[in-house]
Amino acid sequence: MNQTEATPVVPLEAGAGPENPPCPACGEPLFGWIGRRPGLAGPVRRCESCGLGVVGDPAGSGAALQELDSLREGEAVRIENRAGAGCSLGGAGWTGLQPGRRYFFTVEAVRRLVAQRDQVVKSARWRPAAGLAATWQTLLNSVTFGHNVALEALRGTPATPAGRPWQRRIDALATIVLAIPALVIAIPVELVGGLSRRGAVISIRLELF
Repeated sequence: MNQTEATPVVPLEAGAGPENPPCPACGEPLFGWIGRRPGLAGPVRRCESCGLGVVGDPAGSGAALQELDSLREGEAVRIENRAGAGCSLGGAGWTGLQPGRRYFFTVEAVRRLVAQRDQVVKSARWRPAAGLAATWQTLLNSVTFGHNVALEALRGTPATPAGRPWQRRIDALATIVLAIPALVIAIPVELVGGLSRRGAVISIRLELF
């Protein structure tokens, strides 16, 4: 009689090492996600537990919290959701990969980070209009040499233009021609993402324990 042996479950901790430093939010190992690309200070790692993305070597929870605080808008912080449907679809073309950023947050990563300073997530609200724009730009990034060129022109979003003039001209033309088709695709993607709590942009309110 043939017997099927159960496949052993390997804990995330088994991957810890110099190439997989601990996540600033939850302490689990960070694994490779996206290689070095223009506009970013290094390759990007991600945490398989809380979802946090980190550019280069992590500098600890204090630096991550400082960047999170820089995203404050009034009484909330607004994050480009690394766990969003648009990010899963776009990969290296994800709109959230903006110049100057070192940390890419999820709601769960925020929850674990702020717990270190005695705060909790009071609410997490999907921002449909902003999320649709982000998903739309993510789709356009898949066909342009530069990154975030449309939202830079429309909203001043940090962008990485293509390096050569002819590439920038092609990017401008592609953005104009594909703007409507990309929007038609982005609407159902972001709608499904938002309804499944995977919207592209989230506003998070925090409070003390």
